[in-house]
Amino acid sequence: MTGMEPLILFGIILALALNFVNGLNDASHSIATVVATKALSPIKAVFFTAVCNLVGPYLFTTAVAATIGTAIVSESGLTPLSLVVAMGTAIMLVFIATRAGIPLSSSHAVIGGLLGAGIAAAGFSAIILPTMESMIEAVAFGLLGAVTGAICLGLFAVSFQEDALFGAVLGAVCGASLVLPVLMLLGLIHITGILAIVLFIFISPVIGMVGAFIFDIIISHLFGHSRQDRMKRIFQPLHVLASLIQATAHGANDGQHAVGVITALLVSSGMLMTFDIPAWVILTSALAIGLGTCFGGWQVVDKMGKGITKIRPYQGFCAATASSALLVAVTAGGIPVSSTHAINGSIIGVGATRGRNAVQWRVVREMMTAWITTIPFAMVVAWAGYFLVSFTISIL
Repeated sequence: MTGMEPLILFGIILALALNFVNGLNDASHSIATVVATKALSPIKAVFFTAVCNLVGPYLFTTAVAATIGTAIVSESGLTPLSLVVAMGTAIMLVFIATRAGIPLSSSHAVIGGLLGAGIAAAGFSAIILPTMESMIEAVAFGLLGAVTGAICLGLFAVSFQEDALFGAVLGAVCGASLVLPVLMLLGLIHITGILAIVLFIFISPVIGMVGAFIFDIIISHLFGHSRQDRMKRIFQPLHVLASLIQATAHGANDGQHAVGVITALLVSSGMLMTFDIPAWVILTSALAIGLGTCFGGWQVVDKMGKGITKIRPYQGFCAATASSALLVAVTAGGIPVSSTHAINGSIIGVGATRGRNAVQWRVVREMMTAWITTIPFAMVVAWAGYFLVSFTISIL
């Protein structure tokens, strides 16, 4: 055990560094809209977001940490070396993405790193696969939601003499995306682990987009004849509040990556007998993500706040409210959802209310490509990195 202590300490430092770069990149999620709409100055936005990320784990559950540490890779694949390699892979990818201004999901970088390093350490049997029953449930209810959504929105489009095929396709996507999280929240189906993570890659941006779109339409109709200065007075403080709630939920979701990994490290080394999270792990992880947020990822802020679409003050409120509601809901269920996906989907939703041309779809395609490829790319890098590090250690 004594020989393992330096590796454990190095792994803890890497996990905290991951939370730091997480805050560096994911600072943009809560800051982007409030800075773009000038609801807060950049300095105030960074400070308040950092504080909220810090208190998030204490206000919400640490269920996401348990998912990261126990529901993705089995104990056989969670060795000190595999965890160190997984953290190194995630840090490298998030740091490069931040420098390039790409809002990469740190959640998926961590998950891909854990999967790749776990497979390298213990084979494919180390992956905790979903049960056949849960997969059948997800497919069946997803299809039911798709068919229901397609019929409802298709008929709605026909009644207004719009494109019925486009309405049906859009309804199918929305129906399939909405039915699963609703049933999960009601406790009617139980989807966790890798299956939930993969599903929410597609579900979370769609929910964010639909929620923000509908919210924007409602607000526009209710305040359609109001002056711009009155709209600003009403929605600017509400926008700030929604963004701070989003930052708090982010600290309890994305901020739990380091908590889960550090606890898994302590269990794998024998320092802990069970997966019980020590208080100092929560505190140091929260401090790391708060510190990272203070430095900010301004290239990412600029792309999210200005590159996707032009955001008006009330639209910033709609986007922040939709994404924060989603994050709060899934955090309680222990699902490590990408806050990147949630807020970007919401920004697209408010932009789409002004028509297709109001959204920079080229930027959206770039981000979607990054979302889909993050987990498999991180898996490959971590898998190769594990063997490279193992070989290097063996010849030293």
